[in-house]
Amino acid sequence: VEMALARVELNTITYNAAVSACEKGGQWAKALALLADMALARVGLDIVAYSATVIACEKSGQWAKALGLLADMALALWS
Repeated sequence: VEMALARVELNTITYNAAVSACEKGGQWAKALALLADMALARVGLDIVAYSATVIACEKSGQWAKALGLLADMALALWS
C-alpha cells in the first residue's frame, strides 16, 4: 500500500527490494505482510522474496513461521 501511494511500480523487483530491506532491518512481520501483498497483487513470488522473509523470521526467532514459509516455498516454486 505504501509503495502504491508513493507511485512506485509494483513488480517483483520492487517488492523484493522492500522485503530484503525488512530482512536487514529485522522487520519480520512487515516482510510477511509484503509477501502476502505480492500474492494478492499477483506479482511473481520468487526465491528471493521467500528467502529474505525466511531469514527475517529466523533472525527474529520466529522459527515456526520460517519453517512454514519453507514449506510454502517448496509447494509454490517446485510443484
